[in-house]
Amino acid sequence: MTYTAQKLIPYLVVVFIYLAVAIDYWRIAKTPENTQLKLHSAMIALGLLIHGGLLHQSIFSAGFNLGFYQSVSAIFWLTVLVYWITDRNHQWHSLQAFVLPPAALFALLPAFSVSHHYLPEAENSLFVAHVWIAMIAYSLFTFAALHALLMAIAERSLHHKTTWIKLPSFPPLMVMESLLFKIIGFGFILLTITLISGMWFSEHIFNKALQFNHKTIFSIASWFIYAGLLFGRLQYGWRGIKAIRWTLTGFVLLLLAYIGSMFVSQIILGR
Repeated sequence: MTYTAQKLIPYLVVVFIYLAVAIDYWRIAKTPENTQLKLHSAMIALGLLIHGGLLHQSIFSAGFNLGFYQSVSAIFWLTVLVYWITDRNHQWHSLQAFVLPPAALFALLPAFSVSHHYLPEAENSLFVAHVWIAMIAYSLFTFAALHALLMAIAERSLHHKTTWIKLPSFPPLMVMESLLFKIIGFGFILLTITLISGMWFSEHIFNKALQFNHKTIFSIASWFIYAGLLFGRLQYGWRGIKAIRWTLTGFVLLLLAYIGSMFVSQIILGR
């Protein structure tokens, strides 16, 4: 067996675990049993352990390598972790259909990474903290976006409209909305810290003024979208489709700001 094949095997194990749990949930969804759901939780925990170990090796084996593949994989590792913790407390089994399949796809990406993108500021612990706070914020908003999609399907199902995804049951919409805004609220705090610390690092460590490029503009725009959503929720009681649309709009802007800029720079331009 070649080294490349050996390297690929643990990644495929993670893909298998995530997809197996998602597919098995669809199989048993109409009559889920507690023993099967507990097995799902244990399998996801195993997938998280292996996935996390592979990420640690890929990112920290020789410095702080945080390229596009590693970043996306890490964001979805954190997203699955958020789901796993939330599911243990609130029984959000339906979210498996939205969280695990993309996580399986993106968990595989670092196995095909052929270039390295080491961060020269890795010795600065504050900068590393800034990076990880940003990653956690992005993962929370990823989870919120996937949760919003589940809410959209639940809304259509409640009004007896046809949907291209059929799930057997949903938690009450008010409960789903409560979780959505808790996740967005926490993510908004971390995003605010990320933007402020990013400005500080630009001024005091890199000795240059904050550049208003597309990454900065999209990040600030997403901050205003989420700020507007939280204000609308507190002041006017926004909920339902309006909340879903604002959540997804903010996520798209954040996606363009971070993942989009990395994809163009590292994958398309090869920098």
